[in-house]
Amino acid sequence: MELQSLIYLFVGISFAVYIGIALWAKAGSTKDFYVAGGGVHPVANGMATAADWMSAASFISLAGIISFKGSDGGAYLMGWTGGYVLLAMLLAPYLRKFGKFTVPDFVGDRYYSDTARLVAVVAVIFVSFTYVAGQMRGVGIVFSRFLQVDVNTGVLIGMAIVFFYSVLGGMKGITYTQVAQYVVMIFAYMIPAIFLSLQVTDTFLPQLGIFAQTTFEFTSGVSAIPEGTYLLHALDQSISDLGFNDYSQPGNLWNMFMLTTALMLGTAGLPHVIVRFFTVPTVKDARISAGWALLFIAIMYTTISSVAAFSRVNLIKNLQNTEYDAFVNGKIADNNGNWFKTWENGGLIAWNDRNGDGKIQYATGAAFEGAKGKPAFDGDKRAEDGHRLVTNAKGPADAAELAKGNGIANELYVDRDIMVLANPEIANLPNWVIAFIAAGGLAAALSTAAGLLLVIASAISHDLMGQVIFKDKETGKSTLNEKTELMWARISAVAAICVAGYLGINPPGFVAQVVAFAFGLAAAAFFPTIILGVFDKRMNKEGAIAGILVGLIFTFGYIIYFVFLGGAKEDYFLGIAPTGIGTIGTLLHLIVAVVVSRMTPEPPQEIQDLVERIRIPSGAGEAVDH
Repeated sequence: MELQSLIYLFVGISFAVYIGIALWAKAGSTKDFYVAGGGVHPVANGMATAADWMSAASFISLAGIISFKGSDGGAYLMGWTGGYVLLAMLLAPYLRKFGKFTVPDFVGDRYYSDTARLVAVVAVIFVSFTYVAGQMRGVGIVFSRFLQVDVNTGVLIGMAIVFFYSVLGGMKGITYTQVAQYVVMIFAYMIPAIFLSLQVTDTFLPQLGIFAQTTFEFTSGVSAIPEGTYLLHALDQSISDLGFNDYSQPGNLWNMFMLTTALMLGTAGLPHVIVRFFTVPTVKDARISAGWALLFIAIMYTTISSVAAFSRVNLIKNLQNTEYDAFVNGKIADNNGNWFKTWENGGLIAWNDRNGDGKIQYATGAAFEGAKGKPAFDGDKRAEDGHRLVTNAKGPADAAELAKGNGIANELYVDRDIMVLANPEIANLPNWVIAFIAAGGLAAALSTAAGLLLVIASAISHDLMGQVIFKDKETGKSTLNEKTELMWARISAVAAICVAGYLGINPPGFVAQVVAFAFGLAAAAFFPTIILGVFDKRMNKEGAIAGILVGLIFTFGYIIYFVFLGGAKEDYFLGIAPTGIGTIGTLLHLIVAVVVSRMTPEPPQEIQDLVERIRIPSGAGEAVDH
């Protein structure tokens, strides 16, 4: 069957399953909408948590960023995985025992303050929208390639799908949809990975592929890399030939450490992951589901480094010094380049023949660069041969640029977000494998987008409307009945989807970078207040409010200044890049919260007693003096 027909078939079947589940699991109450009724089995919740957590950044972008950054990209792997362990072991069971299923709900009750709740609502919405921008961008990228539409149209289609099963089914519909999405996602990632491992190396297990030997000879354009070379050595040799830093050698260890820490702390503070532990019946089930989720996550995360290495090798092997016309018209045996033209038309890959020899050359130094999140082309202008024109191409390379690339000028632009999706095509894998990865990419982006949108809807309807605006001052309870609150939840979800779609069409960066910003913001806004709320009886509302505001404002301001307002790298605080500044924001939050709490009245005694109770495992007796 032709590739496009297979793609329509695979994606159509997966969408039919998601919509069918949403209809079957339609939310009938606010408890169904917010926490799936609290009766999800731990294994199912583990799958749903893994799908919710392994977003478009994990499936689509992570291998791409490691592919181009080499060992420095390992910060994303270590940070996200370590952060999940931190969340599962240190926070989730206590929050589950506390019984509040949103972060603002926890903050509002633990810190006995509607102001604290309101600040947390604003922070949740802020962080979640930053995160969802990356997911919607991922949806647009997948649709642009595989359904032959532009990125913006792809985002709109994704909005329609998410709207259907998140607004209709709420957390109940999303949970069981995410179980199906995890199954699609993991098979879609692992099957191509196994094919690539067998093709590029001498091992069947893709997790071990990065340590294996290559099965073919290829050239970097400077030197030949013989068959049987260890994959990491082959990468180091080939990309250093082309003027890049060695693949296996870390660059800035300080920034790598700061980014890893920010991602870990941000993971532990992510609202849409925390809420998953409230969908199971008991605290014990929350711990069990956390373990299952870690296992399900590990299957993909132990494979990503190898997939990244396979993609970089294949890019060099199949494109370096290849004749463009013969390549894109499928005239080169065992190297069909039809995929290149398709991605090229979407503005996510490009060739600029700077020396006029008709061949693709790949080396360090960008020949041209698209604006952030935008194609590198002018969509309305085409050369006589129909090839889309690069709007900001540089002229012939100068001596300094040629020296960096050992005499080779870079003529290739590759959006790092496409590496996983394009990898099976670059490697000329079977059409059904390529179609499968299209369905997997959509599953990854849609699953997390839905979870984030539900968190935003819950923050607005439950925490803002129910616990602040429509709160009875005498009883302290919401005056909204269940039907009205459910209506507000669905209206909030619709509004959130519209904003998310706008951010997907106008993203602030590539997927993994945008998600890194979201994690930094989550770390600076939530982690200290949650951890202190569980383990520090003296922590009070004044400390929590001050800490959240300082952490969030500092981190957001730093990102805005250096990413969007043109701040110079030389002015970085302690040399820390914007993606890692959340670590400093978290530290400031912690210091301010502790200092302010010690300078202001201690919490009421019932709050201190509550903190004592949630730290004791259910059923544990008091210590006995023998």
